[in-house]
Amino acid sequence: METINEEVQTEELKPAEEKVNWKRFALDMLETIVLAVVLFVGINAVSARVRVDGFSMRPTLEDGEFVLVSKVNYFWGEVTRGDIVVFHFPLNPEEELIKRVIGLPGDHVQVENGQMYVNGESINEPYIAQPPLYSGEWLVEADHLFVLGDNRNNSNDSKDWGLLPMENVVGKAVLIYWPPPMWNVLDHADVLAAQ
Repeated sequence: METINEEVQTEELKPAEEKVNWKRFALDMLETIVLAVVLFVGINAVSARVRVDGFSMRPTLEDGEFVLVSKVNYFWGEVTRGDIVVFHFPLNPEEELIKRVIGLPGDHVQVENGQMYVNGESINEPYIAQPPLYSGEWLVEADHLFVLGDNRNNSNDSKDWGLLPMENVVGKAVLIYWPPPMWNVLDHADVLAAQ
Protein backbone atom coordinates (compact mmCIF):
# COMPACT_ATOMS: atom_id res chain seq x y z
CA MET A 1 0.00 0.00 0.00
CA GLU A 2 2.77 2.42 0.80
CA THR A 3 4.33 1.95 -2.65
CA ILE A 4 1.09 2.82 -4.42
CA ASN A 5 0.66 6.00 -2.34
CA GLU A 6 4.23 7.10 -3.11
CA GLU A 7 3.64 6.63 -6.88
CA VAL A 8 0.43 8.66 -6.72
CA GLN A 9 2.18 11.49 -4.84
CA THR A 10 5.06 11.48 -7.37
CA GLU A 11 2.63 11.69 -10.31
CA GLU A 12 0.76 14.55 -8.65
CA LEU A 13 4.00 16.54 -8.22
CA LYS A 14 5.18 16.18 -11.83
CA PRO A 15 2.50 18.38 -13.48
CA ALA A 16 3.03 21.07 -10.86
CA GLU A 17 6.81 21.00 -11.45
CA GLU A 18 6.30 21.15 -15.24
CA LYS A 19 3.99 24.14 -14.81
CA VAL A 20 6.58 25.92 -12.65
CA ASN A 21 9.39 25.11 -15.14
CA TRP A 22 7.29 26.41 -18.07
CA LYS A 23 6.59 29.67 -16.24
CA ARG A 24 10.27 30.05 -15.36
CA PHE A 25 11.26 29.41 -18.99
CA ALA A 26 8.74 31.99 -20.26
CA LEU A 27 10.00 34.54 -17.70
CA ASP A 28 13.63 33.89 -18.70
CA MET A 29 12.74 34.36 -22.38
CA LEU A 30 10.91 37.61 -21.65
CA GLU A 31 13.88 38.93 -19.62
CA THR A 32 16.26 38.01 -22.45
CA ILE A 33 14.14 39.76 -25.08
CA VAL A 34 13.76 42.90 -22.95
CA LEU A 35 17.52 42.98 -22.28
CA ALA A 36 18.27 42.53 -26.00
CA VAL A 37 15.93 45.40 -26.93
CA VAL A 38 17.42 47.69 -24.25
CA LEU A 39 20.97 46.89 -25.44
CA PHE A 40 20.02 47.40 -29.10
CA VAL A 41 18.39 50.78 -28.42
CA GLY A 42 21.23 51.86 -26.10
CA ILE A 43 23.99 50.91 -28.53
CA ASN A 44 22.19 52.62 -31.44
CA ALA A 45 21.68 55.75 -29.36
CA VAL A 46 25.43 56.23 -28.86
CA SER A 47 26.91 54.68 -32.01
CA ALA A 48 26.33 53.87 -35.66
CA ARG A 49 27.90 51.47 -38.08
CA VAL A 50 28.73 52.74 -41.57
CA ARG A 51 30.02 50.98 -44.69
CA VAL A 52 32.55 52.92 -46.75
CA ASP A 53 31.38 53.07 -50.37
CA GLY A 54 33.96 54.32 -52.85
CA PHE A 55 37.52 55.58 -52.72
CA SER A 56 37.14 59.22 -51.63
CA MET A 57 38.84 58.60 -48.25
CA ARG A 58 41.76 56.56 -49.60
CA PRO A 59 44.38 55.91 -48.22
CA THR A 60 42.78 56.28 -44.75
CA LEU A 61 39.67 54.21 -45.56
CA GLU A 62 39.11 51.66 -48.30
CA ASP A 63 35.95 50.73 -50.19
CA GLY A 64 33.93 48.08 -48.33
CA GLU A 65 35.35 48.70 -44.86
CA PHE A 66 32.92 49.07 -41.95
CA VAL A 67 33.45 51.91 -39.50
CA LEU A 68 32.11 52.41 -35.97
CA VAL A 69 30.84 55.96 -35.42
CA SER A 70 30.47 57.64 -32.03
CA LYS A 71 27.32 59.76 -31.86
CA VAL A 72 28.24 61.19 -28.43
CA ASN A 73 31.68 62.73 -29.05
CA TYR A 74 30.25 66.09 -30.03
CA PHE A 75 27.87 66.29 -27.07
CA TRP A 76 30.88 66.82 -24.80
CA GLY A 77 33.41 68.25 -27.21
CA GLU A 78 33.75 70.35 -30.30
CA VAL A 79 34.46 69.27 -33.85
CA THR A 80 38.13 69.88 -34.60
CA ARG A 81 40.11 70.14 -37.82
CA GLY A 82 41.26 66.69 -38.84
CA ASP A 83 38.24 64.82 -37.43
CA ILE A 84 36.78 62.16 -39.71
CA VAL A 85 33.01 62.62 -39.58
CA VAL A 86 29.96 60.81 -40.91
CA PHE A 87 27.10 63.06 -41.99
CA HIS A 88 23.86 63.22 -43.92
CA PHE A 89 24.68 64.50 -47.41
CA PRO A 90 23.10 67.99 -47.70
CA LEU A 91 21.86 67.34 -51.26
CA ASN A 92 20.34 63.95 -50.33
CA PRO A 93 19.76 63.53 -46.56
CA GLU A 94 19.01 59.80 -47.04
CA GLU A 95 22.67 59.27 -48.01
CA GLU A 96 25.48 59.24 -45.44
CA LEU A 97 29.02 60.27 -46.40
CA ILE A 98 32.33 60.19 -44.58
CA LYS A 99 34.95 62.96 -44.94
CA ARG A 100 37.66 64.83 -43.01
CA VAL A 101 37.01 68.25 -41.44
CA ILE A 102 39.35 70.90 -42.85
CA GLY A 103 37.57 74.15 -42.04
CA LEU A 104 35.62 75.24 -38.95
CA PRO A 105 33.13 78.13 -38.67
CA GLY A 106 34.85 81.40 -39.49
CA ASP A 107 37.82 79.76 -41.28
CA HIS A 108 39.08 80.88 -44.67
CA VAL A 109 40.08 77.77 -46.69
CA GLN A 110 42.16 78.09 -49.84
CA VAL A 111 43.77 75.65 -52.26
CA GLU A 112 46.50 77.00 -54.50
CA ASN A 113 49.31 75.25 -56.41
CA GLY A 114 48.52 71.89 -54.77
CA GLN A 115 48.75 73.30 -51.24
CA MET A 116 45.94 73.68 -48.67
CA TYR A 117 45.79 76.85 -46.58
CA VAL A 118 43.55 77.55 -43.59
CA ASN A 119 43.40 81.17 -42.45
CA GLY A 120 46.44 81.96 -44.58
CA GLU A 121 48.57 79.21 -42.99
CA SER A 122 49.86 76.30 -45.08
CA ILE A 123 48.80 73.01 -43.46
CA ASN A 124 50.59 69.69 -43.29
CA GLU A 125 48.43 66.82 -44.58
CA PRO A 126 50.31 63.49 -44.37
CA TYR A 127 47.03 61.54 -44.74
CA ILE A 128 46.12 62.61 -48.31
CA ALA A 129 46.60 60.38 -51.39
CA GLN A 130 48.11 63.21 -53.44
CA PRO A 131 48.08 67.02 -53.50
CA PRO A 132 44.93 68.62 -54.91
CA LEU A 133 44.95 69.42 -58.63
CA TYR A 134 42.32 72.15 -58.24
CA SER A 135 42.24 75.67 -56.84
CA GLY A 136 39.63 77.64 -54.96
CA GLU A 137 38.77 79.45 -51.77
CA TRP A 138 35.90 79.22 -49.35
CA LEU A 139 34.76 81.11 -46.26
CA VAL A 140 33.17 78.77 -43.70
CA GLU A 141 29.92 80.23 -42.36
CA ALA A 142 28.68 79.93 -38.76
CA ASP A 143 27.31 76.46 -37.89
CA HIS A 144 28.96 74.92 -40.96
CA LEU A 145 32.05 72.83 -41.73
CA PHE A 146 34.29 72.50 -44.78
CA VAL A 147 34.97 68.78 -45.39
CA LEU A 148 37.17 67.01 -47.93
CA GLY A 149 37.99 63.42 -48.77
CA ASP A 150 41.58 62.28 -48.25
CA ASN A 151 41.67 61.26 -51.92
CA ARG A 152 41.41 64.95 -52.84
CA ASN A 153 41.24 64.56 -56.61
CA ASN A 154 38.67 61.76 -56.50
CA SER A 155 36.19 62.98 -53.89
CA ASN A 156 32.76 64.61 -54.05
CA ASP A 157 32.99 67.00 -51.09
CA SER A 158 32.69 70.63 -49.96
CA LYS A 159 34.72 71.89 -52.91
CA ASP A 160 31.93 70.54 -55.16
CA TRP A 161 28.66 70.97 -53.24
CA GLY A 162 29.49 73.56 -50.60
CA LEU A 163 29.56 73.75 -46.84
CA LEU A 164 28.26 71.07 -44.49
CA PRO A 165 25.66 72.22 -41.93
CA MET A 166 26.70 71.10 -38.41
CA GLU A 167 23.20 69.70 -37.86
CA ASN A 168 23.90 67.07 -40.55
CA VAL A 169 26.80 65.53 -38.62
CA VAL A 170 25.96 62.03 -37.34
CA GLY A 171 29.17 61.54 -35.40
CA LYS A 172 32.90 60.95 -35.32
CA ALA A 173 34.32 57.84 -37.01
CA VAL A 174 36.42 56.03 -34.40
CA LEU A 175 37.50 52.64 -35.71
CA ILE A 176 37.47 50.21 -38.59
CA TYR A 177 35.87 46.97 -37.38
CA TRP A 178 35.46 44.98 -40.60
CA PRO A 179 37.13 43.17 -42.26
CA PRO A 180 39.11 41.81 -39.28
CA PRO A 181 42.57 42.14 -40.87
CA MET A 182 41.91 45.88 -41.23
CA TRP A 183 40.88 46.50 -37.59
CA ASN A 184 42.27 49.87 -36.66
CA VAL A 185 41.56 52.91 -34.54
CA LEU A 186 41.22 55.88 -36.88
CA ASP A 187 43.84 58.60 -36.70
CA HIS A 188 42.19 62.00 -36.47
CA ALA A 189 45.30 63.90 -37.47
CA ASP A 190 45.44 67.46 -36.31
CA VAL A 191 45.36 69.77 -39.31
CA LEU A 192 48.30 71.92 -38.30
CA ALA A 193 50.25 74.68 -39.92
CA ALA A 194 53.24 73.36 -41.88
CA GLN A 195 56.59 73.91 -40.19
